[in-house]
Amino acid sequence: MKLSRLAPVVLVISAVALAACANTVRGVGRDVKATANAVEDTVEN
Repeated sequence: MKLSRLAPVVLVISAVALAACANTVRGVGRDVKATANAVEDTVEN
């Protein structure tokens, strides 16, 4: 397979992988924030 045919496939796969990573990091950030809020609420009560 020529490089000119392989490059677009690699770019699409890379873009999908990066989008998946961004969603995962965003989800982890939300989970950490929710946990911190729960701990803060527990300490205040």
